[in-house]
Amino acid sequence: MRKSLMRLTLRQLQIFHEVCDLRSYSRAAEEMSLTQPAVSLQIRQLEELLGQPLFEYVGKKLYMTEAAEALQRASRDIFGRLENLDMQLSDMQGSLQGQLKLAVESSAKYFVPHLFAAFKRQHPDVQLHLTVVNRAQVIRRLSDNRDDLVIMSMVPQDMGLEFLPFLNNPIVAVAPPDHPLSLKGRLRLQDLEPYTLLLREPGSGTRMACEEYFKEKRVHFTQTVEVASAEAQRECVCAGLGVALLTRHAVNMELATGGLRELPVEELPLYRSWCLVQAKAKRLSPVAHAFLGFIRSERLQISALAERFAGQPRVPANAVPGSH
Repeated sequence: MRKSLMRLTLRQLQIFHEVCDLRSYSRAAEEMSLTQPAVSLQIRQLEELLGQPLFEYVGKKLYMTEAAEALQRASRDIFGRLENLDMQLSDMQGSLQGQLKLAVESSAKYFVPHLFAAFKRQHPDVQLHLTVVNRAQVIRRLSDNRDDLVIMSMVPQDMGLEFLPFLNNPIVAVAPPDHPLSLKGRLRLQDLEPYTLLLREPGSGTRMACEEYFKEKRVHFTQTVEVASAEAQRECVCAGLGVALLTRHAVNMELATGGLRELPVEELPLYRSWCLVQAKAKRLSPVAHAFLGFIRSERLQISALAERFAGQPRVPANAVPGSH
């Protein structure tokens, strides 16, 4: 190993990480309560030790070099091992401590805080670092080994992943109370075709599940509007801009208060399971291992929590979860 690498400091790597995450020397300096010249100096010293440039400007944007990407992977491993050591030392003292780095698909973000709160009641010294992204971004984070665990639906089969389905994620059709479809009785999915359908952005797991289901049911929507988030999608429905298929958890409040109506479509809800996901070769930290054990052993508590959260009856025993 190069002797120069032995002179790297953890402080330098911390500053490097901030610059990588924020793609800005000035923002990294602000985040770490440093001056911009101090950040620039630390990065310059790192580049001298590595013998490679780490960043370059193209126009006004800061980009990572190949050397920076290699250093980022190595430093993540270093910090991950230190966090793991800290958790192990805490465990030896009889108290589980540390941080759970959890990435979740946006459709799960409404329920996951309640799930973690139940876990935290058993392990009060554990903290949560929660990242909410769409499905495409979740897959990218899995490839980059960015998180301890991931919660998503429709787990890809070609990435060497282990996954544990733990809760059904019901997708329902919703409309404003005064929408023509809200005034009808039983509906078929085809009855929604003449109306504008509000869709999530490409890369959304909910959109992918719905489009696959539409294809299976031979349903085609000619009028669609793309919306960038579940919140915006929900507000567009409330404003009368169209109907949408959303996870029931995302519209729980609006359904309870009458702001939206769940349309009685015979082919819905569409059930897809939320899964706890990890790479097969990943070595879990004590906190991540405890969270996985909690999900495995507390199925009844999780189901009861989901019912209280959503205000909906238990999913029938004959409901068929989505394929993965």
